[in-house]
Amino acid sequence: MRTDSSPGTLPAREHLPAGDAGTPVLDVVIPVYNEEKDLQPCVRRLHEHLTRTFPYAFRVTIADNASTDTTPLVAARLEAEIPEVRSVRLEQKGRGRALRTVWSASDAPVLAYMDVDLSTDLNALLPLVAPLISGHSDLAIGSRLARTSRVVRGPKREFISRAYNLILRGSLQARFSDAQCGFKAIRRDVAQVLLPLVEDTGWFFDTEMLVLAERAGLRIHEVPVDWVDDPDSTVHIVKTATDDLKGVWRVGKALTTGSLPLDRLTRPFGDDPRDRELTDVPRGLARQLVGFCVVGVLSTLFYLLLYSLFRQFCGSQPANALALLVSAVANTAANRRLTFGVRGRGGAVRHQAQGLVVFGIGLALTSGSLAALNAATDSPAHSTELAVLIAANLAATVLRFLLFRAWVFPERRESVPSPVAALAPRTTAPYAPLPQRPVAPPQPYQTTQFRAGEAADGNWSGVTDATMRLQPVRPHDTDPGDAR
Repeated sequence: MRTDSSPGTLPAREHLPAGDAGTPVLDVVIPVYNEEKDLQPCVRRLHEHLTRTFPYAFRVTIADNASTDTTPLVAARLEAEIPEVRSVRLEQKGRGRALRTVWSASDAPVLAYMDVDLSTDLNALLPLVAPLISGHSDLAIGSRLARTSRVVRGPKREFISRAYNLILRGSLQARFSDAQCGFKAIRRDVAQVLLPLVEDTGWFFDTEMLVLAERAGLRIHEVPVDWVDDPDSTVHIVKTATDDLKGVWRVGKALTTGSLPLDRLTRPFGDDPRDRELTDVPRGLARQLVGFCVVGVLSTLFYLLLYSLFRQFCGSQPANALALLVSAVANTAANRRLTFGVRGRGGAVRHQAQGLVVFGIGLALTSGSLAALNAATDSPAHSTELAVLIAANLAATVLRFLLFRAWVFPERRESVPSPVAALAPRTTAPYAPLPQRPVAPPQPYQTTQFRAGEAADGNWSGVTDATMRLQPVRPHDTDPGDAR
């Protein structure tokens, strides 16, 4: 992964300030659909736990996904009775749509969500968000598959969860352990850049967000959780599994083609302020060496296989040239993506042209070695030819890495501020103190209508109040195309 700065690169992580009393640092979203029975005990229990244990100001946001029962009325009553509770009404269903809408509009620097059934023990909430507040991590997830997690659920759901995890590891090279646990958090600055890249609006939203974050090199913190499964869950397993597999195929295809601009999510080298003052520091050298060695070993094996194949039809020099040409093209493409983290098609032709120049240097070394061997003996053994070619390729490999790093894929240097500018006081902060909201007595219920698509796109021109009220339920609010 490239670590150099680009116009979309995220800034270094900072420890979030505590802010003024009443300023929300954490916004916990509870997406609901027809949860009139469980909503009130869930919100009251969560509010009581946060009031008793959480050291920062917080907010609980109820995201109603077009419920058709009395869920909106319950949410409105909770909003009127508890100052820290807000409610949002969406006219379309989809957990991902609800999270994108609320997270995109929230002013809290840390955003989280949990399922309304509270299957996860709330004692894991503070360990979940603490790494985000401290600036250590970008995202945090609860894991039911960690060794120290304690989980109570049926064998069918256990099998589905572990099978889905194996699919993600095998197809998308995911390294996080639990994608679908309804217990996650993200920093707002990361969400503002990451959420526009996430297409899914349903249950695959979590997985897509985590895969993209992991591929971009963001830090994901995992918290083992105690989990008791809800036997009355309304999730449609078959439809959800089908949609998830479609999402895996779509994301895998996008990652393979390099169509996602993940470089805008990279962090600069060194999040410690002292590290940012360093100049001319090699970036990612150790990781690049490991990646280059792995690609080099595979390329060498590929080259030897091609040489042995071509040698059956032509002489040693043509066979060497053809094998080296084909393997050089594959080597440049692999190093471009895997070693130096260059994504997208921009500059690919130029990189291949420069790679061919490097190939010419390697060809001169290997051809010269073969010429010297043929001059020393009239008919060298095939094993001797291979040994000479291996030695020559090792020398060419070292030179190839140096040329790749310094010429083909050079590091883009960041501009270093002058000492005067460095000493100048900062005029902005990552998170400016938010105005304190006065606690007023409950007012008559009012509504402000907005659509989920407008909120997700940041179009809030029609919303004049920072507090989003519920939209009364109408029979045609449901989305017939979503069976969940």
